[in-house]
Parts: sequence; structure tokens; C-alpha cells
Amino acid sequence: MRRVRLTIATLVASAAMLAGCGYDATPLPKPEEEASAAPPAAATPVECDNATQSYAPSSDRGAAVKQLINKDRLVVGVSGDTYKMGFTDPTDATLKGFDIEFAEAIAKALGVTLDLRVISAAQRIEMLDAGEIDMVARNMTVNCDRWAQVAFSSVYYNATQKVLVGTDDAADYTGPASLAGKRVCAPAATTSVANIKKIEPDVIAVEAANHTGCLIKFQNSEVDAITGDDTVLAGLAAQDPYTAVPQQEKLTDEPYGLAFNKGDVALVRFANSVLDQMRSDGRWTAIYDEWLKPTLKVDATPPAPSYGR
Repeated sequence: MRRVRLTIATLVASAAMLAGCGYDATPLPKPEEEASAAPPAAATPVECDNATQSYAPSSDRGAAVKQLINKDRLVVGVSGDTYKMGFTDPTDATLKGFDIEFAEAIAKALGVTLDLRVISAAQRIEMLDAGEIDMVARNMTVNCDRWAQVAFSSVYYNATQKVLVGTDDAADYTGPASLAGKRVCAPAATTSVANIKKIEPDVIAVEAANHTGCLIKFQNSEVDAITGDDTVLAGLAAQDPYTAVPQQEKLTDEPYGLAFNKGDVALVRFANSVLDQMRSDGRWTAIYDEWLKPTLKVDATPPAPSYGR
């Protein structure tokens, strides 16, 4: 069994992060005006020949603002414990990270206040459906099944699914076959769970509420590995020096999109115009260099958008 050996610095960091991951059990307050807002109208079913294809960008701010739950606020569901992507910084108790920067940019372009709501992966679609949030910026993979439930922006980051193991096991990891008969953790309601079972049917899939929950299970020797997006795994490895993401081939491609209610096409189009600007004016690169490059340790360029819906 793996023994948990954490430095004082890591324990402090873990404690700080855990303070931010009780959100799953915390009721999300709903302001009065949100509660009285009418649910979004149903949209025409979306064809999905190309999952990463979104709606053409538009700078029509007025049309986009009309689709907000509240005309003066953009309510965005984010992660509160995914280090470097969306997490609560223990030094000032504010939400920061790669995904948060995109939410901030779109709210600023709309000229409205940004209202961040910490949600779990399992709550992403249900809260959009319920009209409780306008947008999800929570490392959400774009795929055809999800297009049937939500509308996506153009892809703003191309992640890949990989595997994290203990440093003692890193040299022996040779690919998914190494996980046969092993307990592998992934958050519930993510593509990671289905992917790993499809790739290696003999994996014993273990679910947690989020990746921090998986890390706790790993530290308690309840699981042997964690699978997920490379962005997330790099953040976990940065928190625990006794974990590693070994050199490996990607398991899957995981293109990230911002998610919206199916009927909010004007809002999606406006978000796409903001993403286009961020790709061309250097903001995308600056955000990547600040949040992801230090842990992923690779250069990256903005993904080219695909339009045509």
C-alpha cells in the first residue's frame, strides 16, 4: 500500500484547496430576481456532424445581453478546486485560473458584472437547464451528446486525457494496459470515466465528486491512479510531490468549450466574437503562459475556431 508522505508546504496547500472543495455540499444561493426569471425557451435540435463547430461570431452586444438571466450580470458556473483552471486562491480567497480569465473577459465585453458560482462537473448541464446560470466555464469537453443538451462556444483549449500515478509507479506505466485490474478514479459525470472503461475494460472505475476528491482517495490508498484531462492532472501533480503524469500517449482528445443554454444562440455568438479577439490580440497566449504553461511545460497556440451551425 502506498504511504502518504506530504511535506508541510503540501499539507498547507492541500488544506487550502480542501477549504475550497466543500462547494459540492453547499447550497447555491439564488437571488430573488433569478428565482423569478422565466426558464429559457427550448431550441431546435442541433445537428452534430462536427462537434467542435459552433455558431458564427457576432458583436451584437444588445442581443446577447437580452439572453442573460439578469440583464446586469453574467452568471457563470466554474470549478473552485481545479488548480490552475478554476480554484480558490488561499492567499486572498478569490477564484482564479485559466477558465476564470475567459469568464472575466466575456463579462467585461458584455459590460456586465461577473457572478461566479462554484459547481461540480455533474451540475454543469442541470444548472443551465434550470436557468440558474448563463454559462459554464469549467473545463467542459465538447461532444455530440452534449450538443443535444447545451450550446457550445468555439473551442478555446485542446486538452487530452491522460493518467496520473504515484512516483514509484511512473517508470512502470506503459499505457492503459498497465491499469488492468487497478482502481482508477475520475469525477462523476465526466467523459473521463466512460473513456477509460472503453479503452481498458478491466479497469475498476472509481468515481468522486471532483478531481480533488480523487486525489484524496489516492493519498488514502483507496485508488491506484487518477485519469482526467492533462490540464487537471498537471495541477494535481503540482499539489502532491509523490504523484506524476508519466510520459504517455494521449488517451483521447478533449476540446474545451464554454457551455450555454441551447436557446441562447446570440450569447454564444457574442462569446465567440470575444474568443476570436483573445486569439488575435495575444490575450489567449498571455493567459495560457500564466496559468497552464508552468505545469504543462509545453508551448501552445490558440485552437483555430470552427463555425457553420
